[in-house]
Amino acid sequence: MATENKNLSQYDKSTLPSGKGKCFAIVTSEWNNHITFNLRDGVKDTLIDLGVDEKDILMMHVPGSFELVYGADKIAQKYPNLDGIIAVGCVIRGETAHFDYVCQGVTQGIQFLNQKHPMPIIFCLLTDENEQQSIDRSGGKHGNKGVEAGVAAVIMADFKSQLS
Repeated sequence: MATENKNLSQYDKSTLPSGKGKCFAIVTSEWNNHITFNLRDGVKDTLIDLGVDEKDILMMHVPGSFELVYGADKIAQKYPNLDGIIAVGCVIRGETAHFDYVCQGVTQGIQFLNQKHPMPIIFCLLTDENEQQSIDRSGGKHGNKGVEAGVAAVIMADFKSQLS
């Protein structure tokens, strides 16, 4: 596993661009919210730590991970001057192919949105084999993947501003 023995919450703030003056939206799936809300909080706390003012973080929710694509698209349309959107969800494998369809749909949807909109849409979707793996990556023994997504959002916002 890519996260084996790696804490996702560790970053060196001194090597990262500042988020000061940047505006972001976080759209979070309510399905598996004991996991997704931890991820969301990791994103938010990281953005603030990197200089984003809390008032410049829009927080929205959708029912499930599949709806993240629609949610992120509507946010991007309503707020075209955002510096980035972070889509947060969690899909845990079950006994049917539903897992594969949801994961593929969200992945391809976020990819499409990155081509469609002027701001980066950050993919923060856990796709784990079991609930424990998701817990381990949302504040457990591997840290919080939301922190990693927050860092990616600030880096990509800086990348975007360099090209503007």
